[in-house]
Amino acid sequence: MRQGLKNLLTACLAAAALSAPAARAAWPEKPIRFVVPYAAGGAADALARTVATELTQRLKQSVIVENKPGAGGTIGAMTVASAPADGHTFLYDATAFAVNPSLYPKLGFSYGKDFVPIAMVARIPTLLVVPANSRFNSVAELVTYAKANPGKLSYASAGNGGAAHLSGELFKQGHGLAIVHIPYRGGAPALTDLSGGTVDLMFSAVTASGPLVKAGRIKALATAYDSRLEGMPETPTIAETGLKGFSAYEWNGIFAPAGTPPDIVRRMETEMREVLSSPAMRERLQGQGALPASGGAKELDDFVAAETAKWARVIKAARITID
Repeated sequence: MRQGLKNLLTACLAAAALSAPAARAAWPEKPIRFVVPYAAGGAADALARTVATELTQRLKQSVIVENKPGAGGTIGAMTVASAPADGHTFLYDATAFAVNPSLYPKLGFSYGKDFVPIAMVARIPTLLVVPANSRFNSVAELVTYAKANPGKLSYASAGNGGAAHLSGELFKQGHGLAIVHIPYRGGAPALTDLSGGTVDLMFSAVTASGPLVKAGRIKALATAYDSRLEGMPETPTIAETGLKGFSAYEWNGIFAPAGTPPDIVRRMETEMREVLSSPAMRERLQGQGALPASGGAKELDDFVAAETAKWARVIKAARITID
């Protein structure tokens, strides 16, 4: 009888050992949520939907984009941080992911402890733009005037603490300039006022400002990306104009709640590598003004750590606070 019980116990343990991998091998078992912590219609939302469509086809399961805007992206991030870590909820975040820890000291969660990186999706270059009729035709002219006339120039942004605001502060700090920051409620009204000459300059994602440059409504003095852009080869980088190492572009990446099974994390990372290496997908992202990334979880983790440290220094030096 004891031998019979021993055999039965061995069989049960073997079945249990086999059942867990088998259950996860079926992933995804239900629709996957991509939580985008920004409003529908924005750049991050558009790119997330492009990626979700391709993943839906690859995974044979729906990948649904769910917008959870508010508090600079922290509401959506909190939604994912508290979601079940079963591989069916992911955070599709952007530049704010590396900025908010310095802007919101009481987030209620930790990016380092509550999330695991999956993959970088894309980088969105930023342009330094001025009105079409601006007196400035180069960064050197702008800097020379700003140094001789502290406080007389103004720069627009889509709001306090956003990518455009921080890019402007990084530029000011690098050159030692006094330029007045004018925050708007969104990038569209900021670009409208820039086009009309109400403000003097702005850092804006090429997805939004590029078409206006091509239409002749504003001028691009430089790109804040690491290299010149293929579609604007005549436009120098900020680094080329004198600020060595200057880099201030927007980005998108995918994260999972901490505790998500490692095999699912690896599978999602592999799927994203395949998606982003597809010529058709790369063409679609480039058509939206984004530069497709190819890095996996380790590259994204290192990138976020570096960006978080960089923007923390900028925010501290500028004494930026969010009301």
